[in-house]
Amino acid sequence: MDYVRSDPHNRRPFALTVSLTHPHDPYTMTQDYWDLYEDVNIPLPEIRVPQEEQDSHSQRLLKTVDLWNNPVPDEAVRRARRAYFGACSFVDDQIGKLRNVLKNCHLDKDTIIVFSGDHGDMLGERNMWYKMSWFENSARVPMIIHYPPRFEPKRVNEAVSTMDLLPTFVDLVGGDNTAIEPIDGQSLYDYLVSDTPGKDEVFGEYMGEGTVTPVVMIRRGRWKFTTSLVDPPQLFDLVSDPKELLDLAQSSKPEHAKVLGSFIAEASAKWDLKAIHMDVLKRQRNRRIVWKALQQG
Repeated sequence: MDYVRSDPHNRRPFALTVSLTHPHDPYTMTQDYWDLYEDVNIPLPEIRVPQEEQDSHSQRLLKTVDLWNNPVPDEAVRRARRAYFGACSFVDDQIGKLRNVLKNCHLDKDTIIVFSGDHGDMLGERNMWYKMSWFENSARVPMIIHYPPRFEPKRVNEAVSTMDLLPTFVDLVGGDNTAIEPIDGQSLYDYLVSDTPGKDEVFGEYMGEGTVTPVVMIRRGRWKFTTSLVDPPQLFDLVSDPKELLDLAQSSKPEHAKVLGSFIAEASAKWDLKAIHMDVLKRQRNRRIVWKALQQG
């Protein structure tokens, strides 16, 4: 905070990113935070899905992390979850330390604080672990925006995206959003300062571990749709089926077929998955060449 206070006449504006790797695998935690959950009933996963009933992408993920035919014992599940809970408490404490610094520097009244994450963790739900999936446990992350001078605490029930943060920041400080390159994100400013309903729309793209082709997702209102070049599309109604147990892409009901067809058409217009796939392969080859060169110096 010395930078902020370096001008004796004016506090200098600042932007500070605090990146915490917890909570994250490997599921280990220091003794003090582990002990916070001594004698606590650590819940086991609610949903168990036999591997032969998993969708094709989930089957690949289980093989990628070497859990195919290697189920995790319940006691190991409890240990992993206990460590994860301890890591959440660790993060809470670090946020508290940061807020104390702001308060001690008299910056707590006019500093915008945003807390979010980049992914969740399946933590054994559906017999799956880590991230790499568009199921809610993996894809859903917290987002808290704190700025008392501008808005009161409230909950926005509609889904939003971390892609929305950049245009939101610009609006919060009175900037010009037309100066930003076009992105899928939309400013959340109106939802924060008024009762305007959220857009309830999120686009997702995943091309990391466990994929053989890009996997894309559209979350809009009650619906979540995923598709790729090699896997059958999936459609879930998150209002009636929040655990994502009934894939409505397999439904024979006309209303479900209509929603599915609309999403398929939208995804085809938005993403050229074949072109993206080839571009990813090209970039992978380039990285391997660069890596080989770097090893030689």
